[in-house]
Parts: sequence; C-alpha cells; structure tokens
Amino acid sequence: MIKAKKKFGQNFLKDESIKAKIIQAIPHNADNIVEIGAGLGDLTTRLLELNARVKSYEIDDDLVPILRDKFKSQIQSGEFSLVHSDALSAWDDGLSDEPYFLVANLPYYVATKMILNAIKDPLCKGLLVMVQREVAVKFSAKSGSSEYSALAVLADLASKARLLFDVEAVSFDPPPKVTSSVIEIIKHKSLVGDVFSSDKEFVMFCDFLKAAFSAPRKVLVKNLASKFKKDAVLEAFKELKMAENIRPHELNTTLYLEIFKKVNNGK
Repeated sequence: MIKAKKKFGQNFLKDESIKAKIIQAIPHNADNIVEIGAGLGDLTTRLLELNARVKSYEIDDDLVPILRDKFKSQIQSGEFSLVHSDALSAWDDGLSDEPYFLVANLPYYVATKMILNAIKDPLCKGLLVMVQREVAVKFSAKSGSSEYSALAVLADLASKARLLFDVEAVSFDPPPKVTSSVIEIIKHKSLVGDVFSSDKEFVMFCDFLKAAFSAPRKVLVKNLASKFKKDAVLEAFKELKMAENIRPHELNTTLYLEIFKKVNNGK
C-alpha cells in the first residue's frame, strides 16, 4: 500500500465525485494537457478518457514505476508521457513544447509559485488546479473585496480567474488540515508581449505590487512612498483623479498599470 509522503505535500484525492467535477470543468478544446503530480494515476485515467494527449510530472520515486506499469499501453501509443521530475525545476526548460492546459492538485507549499509560473508561461493557455482555499481566494478575489491582493492583480492582467468549488478535507487520504478549492484561470493574453514589453518590466511591476500591498490596511500612497518618490506618487494620483486616502484593495488592474507607468517614470 502506497502512503502519502509529507515531504512532497501529498494528499491523494479519493472522492470520485470531486474527480468528476474537475474533469467536467476542463475546457473541451484542451487537447494537450499537462498534469503536475500524477500520484496514483486516478485523475490521469480520467484525463486520458478526454482523448487528449497527457503529459504528467511525478517527483515520487516510489510512484513512477507504478504509473509506468499502469499506463504502459498509453505510453507505448504516445497518448501519455510520464516525466520523473520536480515540475517546479522543470519549468526552467518549459513543461511543454507546445500550447497546453494545466491540471493539478498542487502541494500547498509550492502552489502560489506554480500558479504564477503558469500565468507567465506563454504556452500555458489556462489551468484548473486544486490548492489551499486561502490561495484560491487570493488569486480569484475581485477589486473592492478585502481579499483583493497582488496575486489577484497578476491573475487578472492576462486572464480570468474563478474559484469553482471547495473540497473538504475528508475527500483526501490523508485528510489535510485545511479546506481546498479548485480554481480556474483562463488566459486571453501573454503577460510578456501583450501586457509588458519585457521580462524586466514584468519583474518591476511585481516589485511595484509588492510595495502597493505591503500593508493592506494602510493607504496606498503611504505604501508606494516606501519605494517611489512621494511627489511622483501624489502626481500620479492627481492625474488619475484618485483620492489620496484610497486603500490597496479599492483599485482595479487597469489603475494599477496606470499608476505603475507614471511612478516608474518618476522614480
């Protein structure tokens, strides 16, 4: 019997109804799917039933031979490829050579990093992932909500994020200590190319957002003044007809881009 390993953040999904809901939520045009963490291969089996090519990454040495045996015929036919690797490390060279849709039950300790990687990856056309509910809320929160964060801004820049449904701890073996959620992010632009002119500009915007949300309950002017010239910040607010007492969660993505362009020039 295979036991989940804490060092990999493994919690095997055992609820068949949740597996079905995940499959039903995958876009019909997703014909090239990348799965992170094949685990015992239960969700992988359902993904292959979609008549899509599936490429799965699995880091666990004990699970890889089991998966190779379980999907021997699909590997031979080319329907399925299994990569014995840490997906986070593999991202440096790209998870796929062609456009793909990402599906995963992400380990909590790397979930945020992996979602950001997917959002930035021009070949990733969208993702459907299960994460800790707190993370899902941060990515899918809307402007004006107290949960609105830098992660929500980044997700909204080139895509549409939605929290689809929650998954209780009893749906897993072993059960985690938190509630999970399935989040969908469908991309309609490339961050670098359509929104930003270069990787450097994107990194600069991330630093800008870090400053903007450094103290969520404080006014935005004060947060930004910790990194940019206060005169430039106030001038940007004046040009955009924004109140100086506005707080980080009260803006939207468009305004953050406008402020960034203005204060970055006057830094």
